[in-house]
Amino acid sequence: MTKLFWNALKVSPAVFAATFLAANSALAGEVNEKVTSVTQLTQASQEIGQVTSVSQFSDVQPTDWAFQALQSLVERYGCIAGYPNGTYRGNRALTRYEFAAGLNACLDRVNELIATATADLVTKEDLSTLQRLQEEFSAELATLRGRVDALEARTAELEANQFSTTTKLKGEAIFALASAFGDERAGGGDLADNPVFAYRARLSLESSFMGSDKLQIRLQARNVPQYSGANTGTNMTRLGFDGVTGTSGNSLGTNVEIDKVNYEFNLSEAIKVKVDAVGAELWNNTNVFNPDLRSSGSGSISRYGRFSPIYRASSPGGAGLTVTVSPGGPISFTGAYLAPRASNPTDGNGLFDGANAIFGQIDFKPSQALNLGFTYSRTYQNSANGINLFGSQGSSAANNPFSNAATSANNYSIQANFRPSANIGVGGWVGYTDAQAETGADRDADVWYWAANLALRDFGREGNTLGVIFGQPPKLTGGNGITRDSDTSYHLEGLYKMRLTDNISVTPGLLVIFNPEHNNDNDTIYVGTIRTTFSF
Repeated sequence: MTKLFWNALKVSPAVFAATFLAANSALAGEVNEKVTSVTQLTQASQEIGQVTSVSQFSDVQPTDWAFQALQSLVERYGCIAGYPNGTYRGNRALTRYEFAAGLNACLDRVNELIATATADLVTKEDLSTLQRLQEEFSAELATLRGRVDALEARTAELEANQFSTTTKLKGEAIFALASAFGDERAGGGDLADNPVFAYRARLSLESSFMGSDKLQIRLQARNVPQYSGANTGTNMTRLGFDGVTGTSGNSLGTNVEIDKVNYEFNLSEAIKVKVDAVGAELWNNTNVFNPDLRSSGSGSISRYGRFSPIYRASSPGGAGLTVTVSPGGPISFTGAYLAPRASNPTDGNGLFDGANAIFGQIDFKPSQALNLGFTYSRTYQNSANGINLFGSQGSSAANNPFSNAATSANNYSIQANFRPSANIGVGGWVGYTDAQAETGADRDADVWYWAANLALRDFGREGNTLGVIFGQPPKLTGGNGITRDSDTSYHLEGLYKMRLTDNISVTPGLLVIFNPEHNNDNDTIYVGTIRTTFSF
């Protein structure tokens, strides 16, 4: 008996815990899915243990003496938890490793009884049975303990070298080779067509304190040129990841900025809340119905091709509050309020006196294949912040129809994404904006835009995506006291994302703008890009 107890005590509590969980997974289908199975331990440690006997390939059948003996011990001493009535209800053959896990759990239980001075509850017959079982399965027990010990050592090493117990570090770096080309810039003059090589780097610190919440602090540096007025004569040629950090005139992008600070949490199972202190962007807070092309790092290469302009019209940056309600079923709701200069107390700024956006969206998903969105926002912008109704998308007239007069607007958009199969996505959007001048003469303006896209996943190779986008950027189509856009521009974009590894992708793409600035007199402008994205 002493030898039995000594052998049992040599197994560490950590080993008992791991094998106890493994036994639960092996012996019952009802046990929680999070339980670590012996099979998982075996897969994670294939190089640790080797099969030492042909008998290890043999299953333990319910009719075997060992199976029945362990079943009796489990039911008598409650060795294995997880059953409503505490009984052992194994009714299938077990591998010898699974059986050894259950045996370890019973040895653990016997040790507990001894430690609490209740050893008299253990009969001599049961101790004899345990000793016989331990001798019969000694090889499996030794191998199992060795594997678990190795996993514990690996876990300890990871814990010792992890970044933080509450914070994860995520990163993304983009290297971009790009060039605009064509006969002339929109409006006439030389096109800035020198090829450039630029980058964007982001580091995101994401902390969770309760498991269901997240605090994000993101740092960014970039020097990607904006293909806009000074370079091409139009914002329609802007890339989806452009921008420069640094002081005025510094094109190196060597300065690092904190461009996002936000905290999100679940108010209940159906209500999610996100508070942005800076860098509020609605396209990061809600569904934009373009899953394959929405990302600036792995989706569309252009600014317009990522999602409907209503999200930029309704997201002036700065601070904001977003609430998403998902009561279950096919419908969910999102409401938000954003203010770009919430931290500025001067007139024409602040949380409510300056530019702001009130946003609402209904997300309707009647099936896994179809997703529809109905979106509305009421926006206000004044000269203190500058007028830019669509976040530098579309024509100059559409973005600033009243020559810098304070402007309010009602924005409407319908979005859709249809997936006839797992590898095919068809989507698009159509939007309308009714804008009014809030200062000066009584003026109003109508703006329309639309786009359609196609995404083919695993095209040519698993992980690759072929994308095509075609549409009309925001166009000033009518109103009173304004100058309308005379013609129609068209946005055509093709890209092919090639996933080299799980962390590296290369995306060549070509953007073509016909009749830039909605003017037939302007020559077609092209922007070619090779975007390489590293993520971790």
